[in-house]
Amino acid sequence: MAERERGPGFRPDVEGLRAVAVLAVVLFHARTPGLGGGFVGVDVFFVISGFLITGMLWREVERTGRLRLGRFYGARARRLLPAGITVLVATAAASAWLLPPLEARSVLVDGVASALYAGNHRFAVQGTDYLAADVVPSPFQHYWSLGVEEQFYLFWPALLLGTGYVVHRLTRRRTPPDHRSVTPYLAVLATLAATSFAVSLRWTTTLPAWAFFSLPSRAWELAVGGLVALTARWWHRLPAVVAAASGWAGLGLVVAASVRLGESTPFPGVAALAPVLGAALVVGGGCASPRQGVGSLLALAPMRAVGRLSYSWYLWHWPVLLLAPALVGRSLGLGGRLSAGLLAAGLAVLTVRLVEDPVRFAAPLRRSTGRSLLLGATTTATGAAAALVLLAVVPVPAGEGAAAARPTIAPPSTPPPPEVDPEEAAVLTLTAQVQAAVSASVGVERVPSNLTPTLDRAPYSKQAPFREGCALSWTQMRQPDCSYGDPAGSVTVSLVGDSHAAQWQPALQSTAQQRHWRLQVRAKVTCPLLDLPITSPYLGREYVECEQWRTRVVDELRAAPPALIVLGTSRRYGDDFGFASYDPRWVDSLARTVAGLRTIAPVLVLGPLPDPHGNVPTCLSEHLASAAECAPTRGAGLNDAGIAAEEAAVTAGGGQYADLADLFCTADRCPVIVGDTLVFRDDNHVTVEYATLLGPVLSALVEESLSGG
Repeated sequence: MAERERGPGFRPDVEGLRAVAVLAVVLFHARTPGLGGGFVGVDVFFVISGFLITGMLWREVERTGRLRLGRFYGARARRLLPAGITVLVATAAASAWLLPPLEARSVLVDGVASALYAGNHRFAVQGTDYLAADVVPSPFQHYWSLGVEEQFYLFWPALLLGTGYVVHRLTRRRTPPDHRSVTPYLAVLATLAATSFAVSLRWTTTLPAWAFFSLPSRAWELAVGGLVALTARWWHRLPAVVAAASGWAGLGLVVAASVRLGESTPFPGVAALAPVLGAALVVGGGCASPRQGVGSLLALAPMRAVGRLSYSWYLWHWPVLLLAPALVGRSLGLGGRLSAGLLAAGLAVLTVRLVEDPVRFAAPLRRSTGRSLLLGATTTATGAAAALVLLAVVPVPAGEGAAAARPTIAPPSTPPPPEVDPEEAAVLTLTAQVQAAVSASVGVERVPSNLTPTLDRAPYSKQAPFREGCALSWTQMRQPDCSYGDPAGSVTVSLVGDSHAAQWQPALQSTAQQRHWRLQVRAKVTCPLLDLPITSPYLGREYVECEQWRTRVVDELRAAPPALIVLGTSRRYGDDFGFASYDPRWVDSLARTVAGLRTIAPVLVLGPLPDPHGNVPTCLSEHLASAAECAPTRGAGLNDAGIAAEEAAVTAGGGQYADLADLFCTADRCPVIVGDTLVFRDDNHVTVEYATLLGPVLSALVEESLSGG
């Protein structure tokens, strides 16, 4: 992303193409209308980098038959690390200052990974974990592309050397040393590109986070640039008219991709062909006449000036855009975001003049490979150490309020009068106990010192189905046999739905063991068990895995009917899924689904949780003395009209509906801490501890349904 040569082969059009790439990325991240695909600027950078670096390496191999790897890595250290680590340290310090402590600590770990050029792997893992998929983007997230590049250049020079060695062994008696053929190197790089592209196609469908962030699925983009470099002599022979047409067509492809693609486009996959081939056509066409055709535009002084800033501007723009709202205390409109982008450009100018160029062109460093490598090691260690020191400085957020009592939720000790249904009486009594605990917690401001789980441990409070692979991820379809309670029990209770079904497993676990129920969990993330066509915004396509999973689950239920089906689902579905929670399609589908399932077994539908509209542990870490700031009002957290419509639909379908609102909210507010227990582990799932606390109520609801109540 950062190579810029100024020797005899300097390409002003390539420098101008950098400007196109960085402007696309910055304007996209500033959410500029009409540039929904501006993220393809990174793909253009990959092609440019592959072209320049491979060209440099090939010229040395062609001339000498060997590579001075120390010199190569020393040059990259001078070029990339001073600016990269300067921005990294500044971003780490700003994050520690501006972000809530819990978020800041996570960001600083991102900083350590980014300093070591391994951030892309961390972000891929986070993107694969459903329970981490909605985490706020990290100020270091853009370092993923630098990680991909540097990982590529760890093995590409070695592959060149290996190819050269094999060619030498096979042809040393037939080919003079000064007549090295480019063909074997082309074959190796083309094979690498084809293999990587195949991986990209596969992973874009099956592992979208890894497809986006990882080297195996991105290497082909750098390899395409390398192929242009290795065929530069052939490009150079193109007629001027053909070369010009190639360049303009390539730029058109890049612009079209920036305008026509969007965040819902499965990427990279096939969609990445447009920017990658477009950039290759621009670079290749320019081999014939870099200042003619599209080069006449790209080589203009303003374009080259922006191109010279591209690396530093890329480094600065994302943390400035992401941290500016925290600095000014409000979200930014389009004007504010564009102003933040310009501020980042100003910081880039200072970085180029004060850090990037002085170090890069320092004569003592250029003359000494050892000093350059030492510089690289020192700056890398400095960046990682700075993030680690700040991680030690930012406190682990902990409650400082008075210790709170744990609510007591227990079945009534005396039986109800004969005329009162015992199951119904148990539900009412237990609900009243929870409601009393919720009401008593509304006015609590200071986070209790004995909060369970603690704020830093809350993200790890994952229910067993999530830990054990029973809540299937997006692309998984085969549901394992996940039986809890008494796996050999004669009474089967089937807990079915999306992640909001799986989260209730701890609530039923204890009673299932005592009553010898076989608690069977069938769950798939963002996949409600409704007969609605569904699109996955996470996968950027039709959610065929969900539709197939639904069919399979219903078939399995029909083949082995349980004593009760408990249906749980999130109510956070929006139009990007193809429907929205509580809309007429949702309500009608719920009635049909319950009626269909009712032919198999009794059905209990669990009502929604309140929506806290943000990550609760992160919010509390910033409001340790004002917890109410993180608690939504009932009107903001729950849709009472939607709940009423759902209840009517479920009743019409022959099922039972459990309105859980009173287990979370009073008439006015929904506290996020009840007694000593943290309610939410993230922005929409309950903690294991709160699910367990509500166990007696959920179990009573299940027993009532089993008895036909």
